Amino acid sequence: MDDGEPARRRGEDGHRTVPHTADVRIEAWGASRERCLGEAVLGLVESFADVSAAHADAVRRVRFVEESDDDLLADLLDEVVYRLDAHGEVPVDVEVELTEGELDVRLAVARLAGVPVIGSVPKAVSWHELRMGPDAYGWSCTVTVDV
Repeated sequence: MDDGEPARRRGEDGHRTVPHTADVRIEAWGASRERCLGEAVLGLVESFADVSAAHADAVRRVRFVEESDDDLLADLLDEVVYRLDAHGEVPVDVEVELTEGELDVRLAVARLAGVPVIGSVPKAVSWHELRMGPDAYGWSCTVTVDV
């Protein structure tokens, strides 16, 4: 029986968008917390832009102080929305790792003007039903993004 959940195996990473009234709901998963966060960024980007043929123009490094998992998810996605709005940059690749008690994020970015926009551009991350944590396969998260 298919309950709408993606088929997962331990150690696999991925993401998907799911229908949600007037917003975008992103589900992501990964073998580690850091990989799950990276998948959430990629899921957010793929909800509105086709970056499959894009090449990065720059790499932006962002550090986040170790907080709750939910806070890290919201802060990281808020950073993506901010860079999109303030600088017209969209991540085409992301690397997330924990170093010295901080989350070190490297966003390879391209100009939004240079990629096809295929959906509504995100405006804000909602705290309603935001969740991130360990699960039977590694880590998973769900988040709703206002568009």
